[in-house]
Amino acid sequence: MLGNEAVARGLYEAGVRVISSYPGTPSTEMTEYASAYREMYSEWAPNEKVAAEVAAGASIAGARSFCAMKHVGLNVAADPLYTASYTGVNAGMVIGVADDPGMHSSQNEQDSRHHAIASKLAMVEPADAEECLQFTKMAYDLSEQFDTPVLLRLTTRISHARSLVETGERAEKDLKDFPKDPQKYVMMPAMAIKRHVVVEERMKKLSEYAEDCPFNRVEDNQAEIGVITSGVSYQYAREALGDGANYLKLGLVNPLPARLIRDFCKKCRKVYVIEELDGIIENHCRVLGLDVTGKELFGLLGEFSQSTVREKILGRSAETMEVEAQLPGRPPVLCPGCPHRGIFFLLKKLKCNVSGDIGCYTLGALQPLGAIDTCICMGASVSALHGMIKARGAEFAGKSVAVIGDSTFIHSGITGMIDMAYNKGIGTIIVLDNSITGMTGHQQNPATGYTITGDPTVAVNLEALAGACGFHRVRVVDPYDLTGCEEAIKEELAAEEPSLIIARRPCALLKQVKHNPPLKIDSEKCAGCKSCMRIGCPAISMKEGKAVIDFTLCVGCGVCEQLCKFGAIQAPEGGKAR
Repeated sequence: MLGNEAVARGLYEAGVRVISSYPGTPSTEMTEYASAYREMYSEWAPNEKVAAEVAAGASIAGARSFCAMKHVGLNVAADPLYTASYTGVNAGMVIGVADDPGMHSSQNEQDSRHHAIASKLAMVEPADAEECLQFTKMAYDLSEQFDTPVLLRLTTRISHARSLVETGERAEKDLKDFPKDPQKYVMMPAMAIKRHVVVEERMKKLSEYAEDCPFNRVEDNQAEIGVITSGVSYQYAREALGDGANYLKLGLVNPLPARLIRDFCKKCRKVYVIEELDGIIENHCRVLGLDVTGKELFGLLGEFSQSTVREKILGRSAETMEVEAQLPGRPPVLCPGCPHRGIFFLLKKLKCNVSGDIGCYTLGALQPLGAIDTCICMGASVSALHGMIKARGAEFAGKSVAVIGDSTFIHSGITGMIDMAYNKGIGTIIVLDNSITGMTGHQQNPATGYTITGDPTVAVNLEALAGACGFHRVRVVDPYDLTGCEEAIKEELAAEEPSLIIARRPCALLKQVKHNPPLKIDSEKCAGCKSCMRIGCPAISMKEGKAVIDFTLCVGCGVCEQLCKFGAIQAPEGGKAR
């Protein structure tokens, strides 16, 4: 199983009843696989904060619950997370968080262990799919034993790697009674101050538990070298060093043991701490007065590998072969027929300042589109645009827009829109509505009209929502229609009030989308001007001074056809493609 798939199996076997998540690579598949088990209720929430609150509510109501998110999603969920540490649980509650060392699909590579330390919650970290399954089940027992939510930390390589697992049967858990206990669950100051005492006492007990718990283990190979590690770093070290080192593999990474680490270090001549991102285990060792080698050797940036460990500790580099061929670069691009492409082409043409957001459309920052100027976090496009305009005035507003996807808009763009209307902003927001959550793999969201299992449900009406928030200028455009979109953008930029443009066209990769026949180039009419290349469509290239279209990629969207002044781009039969 994939690591994420094994987590889902662990949820099933642990008797979990309620799962609420927001998709985010590399965490998404935990909930997708879990939704296939109909004994568990699964849902996509509008954002991670809501997901954590749903899981907390289900736990208090007596059901084992779960929510999953990526590392930056944990920032969004931090508000309920930190207070849930005070309330504790009724039935077990586990929060799955997947970190992304190397930033394969993220805007930073933060270390979620800091959240575990700051919120004073137990955190466990599996090192393969089998442990993903077993640690998930064990985390619920830990949660209920110590009356605490438990964080389950994965990283990209554990989430998306496959290894063998041994499955078991589902252990049905009866609903616990719903307690009427405001002293425990109502976190107003008078109650919360007493619960803080409970939290500190719990951390002491967890620290004692960490000394001899099933999550941690020592592998004594009678070696002089010792390695303290966790997660995927254990796999790298084990493969690189084999039986030439002793290992203290930590599965409970918060709180960390003290006696166990001291005893391990006593048996080794030299001890290395191998951990990706921040030196949390290393710093703990130094507080204990232990002489270990860690970040001064391995650094704070990116992923490790077997080669990294072998080179840093043994001084041996892997054999490599140099290839003389000059391979072309392959930057990520918007897909052929992507409805976002035309909007970005126009924004660049109009020389707009563009406040961007998280999703497929972030690729609009790359050349040749080169349309996005900022990208901070989910929902920030709208709020940041409002701040920019308040800082620079109406003239700046007349050439500035925010772009945001439909799922991201619901996640955290709506509050920015309310802020803009309430505080008399005059910004223009463009919602790039492709009718799906795109970059994480086509998950449904509250605007699509379908649940995680594909069942029809209500869909958020973005037009009505904008009106209710105080936006009186709302219009819908087809992003394949460049002329219509350009007129709409110019008109809304000229308006001295907030406005919303919804560029609505389904993602070209959706199975239900019917494409037009691929276009072709009339080479006799093609002047080789490369105007069609300005949209950065991967289906278009130049060969012998003429444009060519790859019929295996082209979906006949017709955007390039609108750019050709010579009529060289045609549908197979001739004439217009759209």
